[in-house]
Amino acid sequence: MASLKETKTRIASVKSTLQITSAMKMVAAAKLHRAQQAISGMVPYQEKLHEILQDLLAGSGVRAALESPLLQENGSDRVAVVAFSSNSSLCGGFNAVAVKSLLAEFGKLESEGVAPEKIDFYPVGKKVAEAGRKVGYTARQDASHLLDKPAYEPAAALAQTLSESFEKGEVGRIVLLYNHYKSNASQPPVREIYLPLALPQVAEGALEDDIIVEPGKKEVVEALLPKVLLLKIYTVLMDSYAAEQAARTVAMQLASDNADELLEQLTLEYNKRRQQAITSELLDIVGGSLA
Repeated sequence: MASLKETKTRIASVKSTLQITSAMKMVAAAKLHRAQQAISGMVPYQEKLHEILQDLLAGSGVRAALESPLLQENGSDRVAVVAFSSNSSLCGGFNAVAVKSLLAEFGKLESEGVAPEKIDFYPVGKKVAEAGRKVGYTARQDASHLLDKPAYEPAAALAQTLSESFEKGEVGRIVLLYNHYKSNASQPPVREIYLPLALPQVAEGALEDDIIVEPGKKEVVEALLPKVLLLKIYTVLMDSYAAEQAARTVAMQLASDNADELLEQLTLEYNKRRQQAITSELLDIVGGSLA
């Protein structure tokens, strides 16, 4: 059984750990709050842009006049995989889910006949970068720095790189893998095709007579299309970042709760052993006085 000194040392150690986990929980909660604010103002904007793009592309005339390589397959057999995770640990199963999703995608592509050398890997997060490197996939461009201070400009730069790669025919498909922030307790993995851009089919000509666009639908779509793609990467970045902070908040809360429980047990054990020690000393004193 542990001595009083050992128990006291453990109590001090647990208290120190509790201070760290509580501080990390507060920091993660603050970052989550900022990410939620950004998403709440950004997602409706992105959805509306996407809706406008769908409406403008509803007519066959617009689709026929628009010669954008972003809306059609280019014949390339290369695939780009953009995977999101975190740069650090202590966020529960967040990174485990992200890595599992990445490895499953690599396996799926290989089963489709896509050789590893035909896959361009773009990790956004050190954890997926490490996981990809362990199975032999070297990052074409490591964008883990985007997580240091998430912002639109660097995310848009990555989106521009991806779009240009597709437009030039260097890759024929771009896949996004990330954890979606559904709630503090749920961050399910998501797989999306970024390019070629797939828009839901709308009845041809349904809106052509109802919408008047200046200078013209074709010109507006050509200006809107790259904006939608740039905003998509930033939205996914913030979604993944919010999911990471939510997972870390929950993980640190659980760690703090466990530390509190352990601290209570150790304190009780310390008090019992201290009482036993005092009782033993009193018995020795009484026994010595009676001798």
